[in-house]
Amino acid sequence: MSPNLIHYAIPGFVLLLLAEVIFSAIQKKDLYETKDAVSSIAMGLGNVFFGLFTKAVIFGVYSFIYQFRLFTLGFVWWAWILCFFADDLSYYWFHRTSHSVRFFWASHVIHHSSRKYNLATALRQNWTGNFTGTFLFWTWMPLLGFHPAMVMTMQAISLIYQFWIHTEAIHRLPRWIEWFFNTPSHHRVHHASDIKYLDRNHAGVLIIWDRMFGTFTPEEERPVYGLTKNIYTYNPLRIAIHEWVDIWKDLRQARSLKEAWHYVFDAPGWSHDGSRKTTKQLRKEYHLD
Repeated sequence: MSPNLIHYAIPGFVLLLLAEVIFSAIQKKDLYETKDAVSSIAMGLGNVFFGLFTKAVIFGVYSFIYQFRLFTLGFVWWAWILCFFADDLSYYWFHRTSHSVRFFWASHVIHHSSRKYNLATALRQNWTGNFTGTFLFWTWMPLLGFHPAMVMTMQAISLIYQFWIHTEAIHRLPRWIEWFFNTPSHHRVHHASDIKYLDRNHAGVLIIWDRMFGTFTPEEERPVYGLTKNIYTYNPLRIAIHEWVDIWKDLRQARSLKEAWHYVFDAPGWSHDGSRKTTKQLRKEYHLD
């Protein structure tokens, strides 16, 4: 069953994280802050805990949809290859939407809330995403004919791949790898709060989707990590729900149903009076679009 893949990978995550900590100490690089790393690990453990309850439900939803599949692809080798590309494309659009729709951003923002970029940051995962329907971005796959076990296995493989790209210990990889695959360099851009880097490089495994759909930006100067408005807390519960709290505050002040809709489903940063800015507005101000 695919959720176990993440569990099996945990010892490897721990070993690589320890290796990066040692590397940081030897190289005298300021890659880690103890409280920040502990918060990230706590968020990861919370994600695993909630996953114990939600993964079975998601598998049930996929299984229900699979009954109405258009094709039966089976578990043959070529179906796994197709499944890989289908999953990676689904992840791209899920990830891109999580940056452009505040309802999904409220869960995803957790992953961007650290001002450090290291392997511990990779573990800073949300607690609410599965409850708010992020898995729906993959429902077309069992409908097409991919078995739910294949879909969830590929989702787990994608997350395992993305662990190692959360590092500053690797600068650049060979050019052909940088062209096709998501790498530490590409993902550092994604975690940046610099205006030129905001909402770029949404790839999971393959960076080709960003190149195809116009969201790719190469790393130039070293990014500044975190949010455009950082939350300055190490409390896991506050990290997990702070954006949901902010949405609730905005809804209480909304003057109409239309404003309420925009506060929930428009881009993060939308405000009725322009007191806050979306990424699109910020990039336009800096003449980046």
